[in-house]
Amino acid sequence: MNAEPTPASGRPSAENSPSGLPGPGRPSAARPNPEIPAPGLPAAPTRRTLLGGLLAGAAALAAAPVALTTPAHAVRRTPAPTATRTLLLGTYTSAEGGGTGIGTATYDTATGAITPGPVITGVENPSYLALHPSGATVYAVAEQDAGAVTAVALAPDGTYEVLGSRPTGGSGPTHLSVHPSGRWLLSANYTSGSVAVHPIAEDGSLGERTDLVTHSSPPPGPGQNGPHAHQITTSPDGGHVLAVDLGTDTVYTYRLDTSAGTLTEVSRAALAPGSGPRHLTFHPGGRAAYLACELDNTTVVCAYDPESGTLTPGAGQSTGADTGYPAQLVVTADGSYAYLANRGPNSLTRYAVEDDGAALRLLDTVPVGGDWPRQLALSPDSSLLFAANQRSSTVTAFRIGADGSLTPAGDPLPAPVAVCVLPLP
Repeated sequence: MNAEPTPASGRPSAENSPSGLPGPGRPSAARPNPEIPAPGLPAAPTRRTLLGGLLAGAAALAAAPVALTTPAHAVRRTPAPTATRTLLLGTYTSAEGGGTGIGTATYDTATGAITPGPVITGVENPSYLALHPSGATVYAVAEQDAGAVTAVALAPDGTYEVLGSRPTGGSGPTHLSVHPSGRWLLSANYTSGSVAVHPIAEDGSLGERTDLVTHSSPPPGPGQNGPHAHQITTSPDGGHVLAVDLGTDTVYTYRLDTSAGTLTEVSRAALAPGSGPRHLTFHPGGRAAYLACELDNTTVVCAYDPESGTLTPGAGQSTGADTGYPAQLVVTADGSYAYLANRGPNSLTRYAVEDDGAALRLLDTVPVGGDWPRQLALSPDSSLLFAANQRSSTVTAFRIGADGSLTPAGDPLPAPVAVCVLPLP
């Protein structure tokens, strides 16, 4: 959800959004919903495409942007420098100025400079992306009224294949993640306030949904009209699945039956009424996690018990911004620093992680270099931080210093309605 204070309440509700998109940062019901492949696999004729130039040199791509052609969509690429890695970019295809599918780009691991690549077409409203542990398949939500999840196979030679889509059983899915086993895809339906489970086949394709759980209690928080599941993720040890609900100010802990693909609630954590928890990030140690609460502009440090799945939230603390709508935290691989995206002030907050993850100490904030940073991601080695800036349609990059400091790296990458950035290993 993307929100701002309204004249009536001074705090946002799920229906009041300054995102630049109708609704809470999501395509409006008034806008015709883009069609998605019908349920079943394959859902539509299989697409086979070459990500021409996906790992091509920056100069070659800048001089001659790759255009996908039909029907073959085939473009050959040149060998990539060893210091080049790939980014995948989420967008809204139904939004004004939005993209046409999952964007691709490459970045220089030394300088952070980003070069645009071709687009993976045939994927509607891919506003959030998640990679299979094998690295062979990427999954995207279709954030629209008829919510769905889509699987795309990524081959080592740069080709891709859209494997089809499955309904999530809800509306407005905003987040998805792959269970560490690689056998289950978890998704969160924001608008309808539910979470879903789909089986993953050996080829990465998705089977029929095995579970759908609606957050019917507790009652919605102040200014909310119902539950709004914003995220679903698995604890670092793989023992529990946690779902963050902005509408009920609650984090639900489930146990996933890895044979049947069903969820059983084992505990829930209540946040301050009206806090609007949005996104939970675990410390690598697995016994602490950090919540970005977008409605009361706080960060919450939580203790986590891996055995029981119990999450215990602490008091909300400063984001370093007087006003704003926190989006998400990321934590470096060594667990030393955490970074928060602040929409509104358009800044990044740097925290020192202390006491084995049990405490965050605010260090400073820096400009993000774009407008409305919706999502953050770290490079695999935690040497670079990337921010997807929704309103400015850019992705910005920062080098991370030994002291956790952030230094802008390269120029912002133009990316239509950038709402997600996913660095590939």
